[in-house]
Amino acid sequence: MRLRTGRRIGDVAVIVALIVLECAILHTHSLAQQGSATRGLAIKTESLPAGTAHQDYHFQLEAIGGTSPLHWSVASGEFPLGMSLEAASGVISGAPTSAGDFDFTVEVSDSGSPAQRASKQFTLHVAMPLLLQWTRPPLVNGNNIEGAVMVTNGTTADFDLTVIVVAVNEIGKAFALRYEHLNLKANAPPLEIDFSSTVPQGAYVVHVDAVAEVLSKNAIYRQRLQTSSGLQVNAGP
Repeated sequence: MRLRTGRRIGDVAVIVALIVLECAILHTHSLAQQGSATRGLAIKTESLPAGTAHQDYHFQLEAIGGTSPLHWSVASGEFPLGMSLEAASGVISGAPTSAGDFDFTVEVSDSGSPAQRASKQFTLHVAMPLLLQWTRPPLVNGNNIEGAVMVTNGTTADFDLTVIVVAVNEIGKAFALRYEHLNLKANAPPLEIDFSSTVPQGAYVVHVDAVAEVLSKNAIYRQRLQTSSGLQVNAGP
C-alpha cells in the first residue's frame, strides 16, 4: 500500500515538473516575441540603385523592428518628378522625367502606441538614356575641321544608333564631317566617334545629332551638340 502511494506521488511530481517546464518555455517564447515586436524601428536599406530618365524604376525599401503595419513617406528633399513612394509598401516606382542626382529623406513610422519613427537620407542618381559628349571639341587644322564625340547607352536595351556630324557655314551650306549607323548594345562601354573633313574657306558651326531607336519599346532618344562659336577656315581645299 505504501509502495503504491509512493508511486502515485512520484508520477504526480513528474507531471508537475513537466507542466512547469512547458510553462517556462511558453513564457520565454512569449517574451521573445514581445521583444521582437517592440524592438527599435530602423530603415535597413543602405542605398538606392541608379535609374534612367524616362525608364521604369521599381525598388523596395526595407525596415526592421517596429509594429506593423508601417507607413512610408518622403520627409524632405528633392524627389524625382514622375516617381512616387508607396506609403503602405515602401516601394519607389515610376519613370523619372529628368536626369541628375536627387537628394531626399525618407521617413517610416509604425503602428505602435506611441508610434516609432526612423528616417534616412538617400541619393538617387538618374542617368540620361542617351548621353552625347565632346571628347575633343571641334577645331580647325589647316582646311580640316576635326574632333570627336562620346556616345553612351544608359539603358538596359540595345540602341539602333545614328550619328551625323555636319559643319554649317555662314550662308547655311552644310558639309558632312561624319555619318555612322550602328548597333550600340545595352551596358556597352561608351563609344568614341571621331570626325575630320576638308571644307572650303568660311566660318562654320559644327552640329552633332545622335538618334537612338529602341524598337522593342517603340522609343526614340535624341541628343544634339553644337559649337558655341564659329570656326574660321582660312585655307581652301
